[in-house]
Amino acid sequence: MSGPGRYHLLLTMDGRPVQHGWWNREETARDKFRRWIGECGGRPGTRVVLLDEETGAVLGDWPDQR
Repeated sequence: MSGPGRYHLLLTMDGRPVQHGWWNREETARDKFRRWIGECGGRPGTRVVLLDEETGAVLGDWPDQR
């Protein structure tokens, strides 16, 4: 499989991208989503978003922005 994976995870702090990654397996991406919240969620201005690039759906948004 070439190119980035279907599931895109983005970590921002104070509106600036800090880290991102793509995974082919939703289970792996959701695990990373939880880990990034645990590792960085205590810092003010932190946001973690998990997207399904194929459908455009937001699968996770922390803190919940919807």
